[in-house]
Amino acid sequence: MENIAFELRAKLPAAVQRNKASALLFSGGLDSAILARINSNIKAVTVSLNSEGEDVRHATSLARLLKIEHFHKKVSVDEAEEAIPEVIKILKTFDPAIPNDLTVYFGLKKAKELGIKNIMTGDGSDELFAGYDFMQKIGDLEVYTEKITRRIKFSSNKLGRFFKIKIVQPFLDKEFIDFSLGIGPEFKIKKQNGKVWGKWILRKTFQDFLPKEIIWQSKRPLEYGSGMNRLRDIITSRISDKEFKQKSRFYPIKFMNKEHLYYYQIYKDVIGPIPQAKKGQKQCPGCSAGMSRRAFHCPLCGWVEPIK
Repeated sequence: MENIAFELRAKLPAAVQRNKASALLFSGGLDSAILARINSNIKAVTVSLNSEGEDVRHATSLARLLKIEHFHKKVSVDEAEEAIPEVIKILKTFDPAIPNDLTVYFGLKKAKELGIKNIMTGDGSDELFAGYDFMQKIGDLEVYTEKITRRIKFSSNKLGRFFKIKIVQPFLDKEFIDFSLGIGPEFKIKKQNGKVWGKWILRKTFQDFLPKEIIWQSKRPLEYGSGMNRLRDIITSRISDKEFKQKSRFYPIKFMNKEHLYYYQIYKDVIGPIPQAKKGQKQCPGCSAGMSRRAFHCPLCGWVEPIK
């Protein structure tokens, strides 16, 4: 373990050095905290719905500790709702992950206002180091990790192009990916003090460089950390059971919930019909859109192939 940690302490800063940026999308979570610690001469941007969510608390205290110039973008509920059609138009999706995307959208919008030309994100860390809880149940984690790491795309890249801001992703540096894929699953998922931790080796490697409450915090999706998850209940309340039932029969989509229907109706208005599968593609089981035959996730509707 010590040899891996020693290499990780050298290789991640090297990846950051190869992928420099003047700012950081800063949730105060493990990944952005490590990036901030490695490169503290950076501006940090944190987003919250009003002042809710854990991100503000963690990011503010850590920025103060590391003496980082910190900007907090507070988004009102009305402002967030008004941005949904634009985000759907940019991403060409009605994936229920929209609240996560809104967090990134407002972070980049704030960065644009500040004149920032390039910004760093923690994209890829969860995929490389088994940060998601569902990865703890996967039999062959090494095969799965390589599969998703080589194919996954992040909405931050599309949103960055919209704002004309370069998205910098040190965890997705090719040399760092190759190194990370060589770390065994037993170092990525490990039980400690009665709890199973994802990204265990990242935590252990940097535990002497950051506060304990930052290193040993649980995985916090962007929408929860920023408070954007509140939008889900607000949106759901606007569609009755009767309307959901009727429209689920009318539209040829397998809706996951009322929120999914809400996003689709906006998609239909701002984008148009769902593009059908072309020759050489497979058909998405959720919305019938065309997908690469190797794809396991539909970027249009959010359908995900069940984990085997």
